[in-house]
Amino acid sequence: MKLFSCGSCGNTVYFENVSCEQCGHALGYAPDLIEMLALDPDGGVLVNVADRTGRFAYCANHQHGACNWLVPAGVQAEQYCVACRHNDTVPPLADPVNVFHWQAMERAKKRLFYSLLRLQLPLATRDEDPEHGLSFRFLADDGAGSAPVMTGHDNGIITIALIEADDAQREARRTSMGEPYRTLLGHFRHEVGHHYWDLLVRSEPNLSTFRNLFGDESVDYGDALQRHYAQGAPADWPQRFISAYATAHPWEDFAESWAHYLLIVDTVETALAFNVGAAPAADKDASLAVKVDIDPYTNVLFAPIVDNWVPLTLLLNNLNRAVGQPDAYPFVLSPAVVEKLSFIHSLVRNHLMRRDAQ
Repeated sequence: MKLFSCGSCGNTVYFENVSCEQCGHALGYAPDLIEMLALDPDGGVLVNVADRTGRFAYCANHQHGACNWLVPAGVQAEQYCVACRHNDTVPPLADPVNVFHWQAMERAKKRLFYSLLRLQLPLATRDEDPEHGLSFRFLADDGAGSAPVMTGHDNGIITIALIEADDAQREARRTSMGEPYRTLLGHFRHEVGHHYWDLLVRSEPNLSTFRNLFGDESVDYGDALQRHYAQGAPADWPQRFISAYATAHPWEDFAESWAHYLLIVDTVETALAFNVGAAPAADKDASLAVKVDIDPYTNVLFAPIVDNWVPLTLLLNNLNRAVGQPDAYPFVLSPAVVEKLSFIHSLVRNHLMRRDAQ
């Protein structure tokens, strides 16, 4: 993600900020501009401090501390921002614990939408496309002995169990399920991968290439999951898959790969924003050197993104180890995985070209 600055005083501000710590101006994210705006009240609306242009209001979820995104002001204007309008169900907000967890959900979801908007991917709501529109349900367990809420995707409807926003509970699940990496943002990236498989891969010409890389998705999904949980991943999975769970079914392989693709492009852009470069003195052949100098959201080819990403992970992991934390990226990109990620990059770029040609 890019870095932002306050339009009033120039202080560096961040994506989740609602006010500038230096000058005190209110801040809001304008997704159309990809900017955090410093705001002044003006006749019942908000205006951009930098040039006094635009008439804005906060998303309706701002009142709950769950959103800092802006919408155009006006009587007929949409009350919810381009991310929150995809919400189908939020937890009961009379419970402050639910509100706290939902706020964490929204912070992760906003980072997801930052990437989806930067990649200019289709984002129809359920009202706009009742069959394939994207919507989110954030559900809390009712505690009445019923089955726990399961995180998952069903034809554009993404359900996220609210308990995943509880750090202790999520860590317990990560450990019990043998996962090296489990985050809220990771859940969003994975589940939306299933949605974009439906939109970008389901039919030809992309389906044949998908099957060559990921396998035949027509095999029974339920049976495949049962086999995976009963037998585990094959011993050689690191040579062919990004994670052990990706071996369960081609749909899961694609969703896991999609999640890593979004992780990679967002982190490389962050490194670009911080002007990250490293040339380790002990690295005689410069294989660990990195100077991030591309925008992964607009770069046509995937190979340069990988060339930046691999040495960047070595830097990130060693920094984490230096402060006593586990690796930030505990994965290895085998040639087979890179080929799958490159396919996803081509899906995104080809969709953009088709849309621009229309």
